[in-house]
Amino acid sequence: MENFIAYNPTKLHFGKDVMDGLGSALKEFGSRVLLVYGGGSIKRNGIYEKTIHQLKSINAEVFEYSGIKPNPIIEDVDNATELGRKNKVDVILAVGGGSVIDSAKIISITIPVSHTGWDFYSGKAQPEKAIPLISVLTIAATGTEMNPFAVIQNKKTQQKLGYGHDLIYNKHSFLDPQNTFTVPRDYTAYGIADLVAHCHEAYFGEGNASLSDRLVFSINKEAIDYGKDLLENLDNYDLRAKIMYAATMALNKSTMPGRVSGDWGVHSIGHILSLLYDTPHGASLTIVIPAWLKFHKEIIPERIAFLGKNIFGVNTADETITAFENFFRSIDCPIRLRDISAGNESKKEILKLMNLNKVSGVNHKLTDQDRAEILNLFY
Repeated sequence: MENFIAYNPTKLHFGKDVMDGLGSALKEFGSRVLLVYGGGSIKRNGIYEKTIHQLKSINAEVFEYSGIKPNPIIEDVDNATELGRKNKVDVILAVGGGSVIDSAKIISITIPVSHTGWDFYSGKAQPEKAIPLISVLTIAATGTEMNPFAVIQNKKTQQKLGYGHDLIYNKHSFLDPQNTFTVPRDYTAYGIADLVAHCHEAYFGEGNASLSDRLVFSINKEAIDYGKDLLENLDNYDLRAKIMYAATMALNKSTMPGRVSGDWGVHSIGHILSLLYDTPHGASLTIVIPAWLKFHKEIIPERIAFLGKNIFGVNTADETITAFENFFRSIDCPIRLRDISAGNESKKEILKLMNLNKVSGVNHKLTDQDRAEILNLFY
């Protein structure tokens, strides 16, 4: 078991009507608020109205930036940054899912500087301070509400990258499962797939950490035991709550202590599908996971089999792979490229971008030949 430091400064507010405390949390940091959200669903489902009520309760001066895309882009980060910088905001309020909150994280460290947010991703700059960030989560998926990571894509450089820094933790995160009732069935399923993938990345990281493994198994079981039922009962509070909490726990670093790192090879490959086809993040991962496992089943068969035994009660690596495929099918997620209408003709462009971005895992490294072999398993 590796040495580790455990640190998570986010104050998580979980449960019915927790947004009633949003105004008080914002008031800790000031009254000039940059409100960041997506395409307008929060106006249709009433969450925007609740948010504005809380902002009015503290007489906040609000500057709005809307239109954050499901696969967030650096242009929106920089445009929102300019709005926040121009109006000297005290605090950022992100209302939405992973894309909105990830964008707001990079906005928070870009407002205090004069360069683009992409400079943090390219390694040209390191953040020294951040505008405080508070979030209201509207979809259970990425875990960004309680971690220091953010994923942004840059179409010009043909990259979709993750970035991590302690300065981008949320100060407060508000998680009311009621706010996820209107998330459509398909995106609810993609969120379930995303939390499973986060467990996968932790489990296949470097290091022997038995308790962290047990947490991975338990979080996976929450998704598997309750995910399918949720898809048939989208307004069931208890089921929404179970999945929302599981998604937070899957990537708030709870599954990482005792390891050197996670692997992140599946996410690295999945980002390529999102770049090329605008594939929803969770849907890209359910295509990659079976292929990744098939490629590695001769390399780490015991590790794969142990995962399957503890989650599905199966005994071999092959049975584990089949069990994951069956689960992803049961929640109507794609498991082959043809499921997202990408045929054999797409191979060349996918492989070119995989190699350009040098997609790989932190623990299980991939060569150009490995990428080609994994790609063949997508079909």
